[in-house]
Amino acid sequence: MEPQNSPLTTHVLDTACGLPAQGLCLRLSRLEDLAQQWTELRKSYTDPDGRCPGLLTPGQMKPGTYKLSFDTEAYWKKRGQESFYPYVEVVFTITKETQKFHVPLLLSPWSYTTYRGS
Repeated sequence: MEPQNSPLTTHVLDTACGLPAQGLCLRLSRLEDLAQQWTELRKSYTDPDGRCPGLLTPGQMKPGTYKLSFDTEAYWKKRGQESFYPYVEVVFTITKETQKFHVPLLLSPWSYTTYRGS
């Protein structure tokens, strides 16, 4: 069950077929300042709409550097598709824990695009 009203969400669209990327495994991590190491906060999978709506509870959100790691190789292999990128990592900075953040990923076997969504 995903946390409700999460301040951080993602959505993955399989642009090769024009449909949501269902069942894509992803991990959310935060960079710990002192050790400069990533701490995994959550592992999840995209739902039938390609969304992973609740990655953090509002209390977990704090300013810092975060990373979403998408296991694209396993996603494409399940579909019998060769791909170029075994995983996609999107690193971003949160400066205000009171804001909402949406990190979409547009994915094909040979390319990807991401941006700060709304």
